Amino acid sequence: MEVRTLKSVTERRRPLVDVVLPCLDEAAALPWVLERIPPGWRAVVVDNGSTDGSAELAASLGAHVVAEPERGFGAACAAGLRAATAPVVCLCDCDASLDPGLLPSLAHAVLDNEADLVLGRRRPTTRRAWPVHARLANRELARLIRRRTGLRLHDLGPMRAARREALLDLDLTDRRSGYPLQMVIRAADAGWRVREVDVPYYPRAGRSKVTGTWRGTWHAVRDMRAVLNEPARRLAGAPR
Repeated sequence: MEVRTLKSVTERRRPLVDVVLPCLDEAAALPWVLERIPPGWRAVVVDNGSTDGSAELAASLGAHVVAEPERGFGAACAAGLRAATAPVVCLCDCDASLDPGLLPSLAHAVLDNEADLVLGRRRPTTRRAWPVHARLANRELARLIRRRTGLRLHDLGPMRAARREALLDLDLTDRRSGYPLQMVIRAADAGWRVREVDVPYYPRAGRSKVTGTWRGTWHAVRDMRAVLNEPARRLAGAPR
């Protein structure tokens, strides 16, 4: 006979969560990533023009696949958010650098109304997991975010959780590397409760399209500086 605990009943009553996974040529990482999606949650893989069969592989592994022809990290995230249907949405890189199995530690704070936006603070497991130039750029962005918003964040982490409708209400417009930063800034402008949770950060499968080179990092920083220079917006209050 099954023992019904408060925890088990609560878990059963939780709404489903959609996990948006922006994807550009990540066939090597997809099996590892998709097998770690929490049970009962849905993986939404947004193919951003892959040529290595990523879309077909993701579909064969049970993911809901969305095609987004406009190139850019923000374009892929926005397409995934539009395709999602669950009340809470998680976003996560699709390169095996972050373990989707840890997403409940972020999402449950949103589901339990303890936070409005939860970011995974990356803790590198090895030196090669996070190149020095990328760490320095991230540290500078964290400083600029504190100055712009007052949020004392340490990392503009790509693993995050929030309510879908509230994210749509932020009206995010950046379609490149500035998308994650614009989300945090507009959330802060709207008075959202933003929290960080430590997550291990592993060496990614394959080469990063952004932080794998100094040039890619520079373009990302340029995109994010443009977002930081946007005037503060008057937005609706935090989701409750």
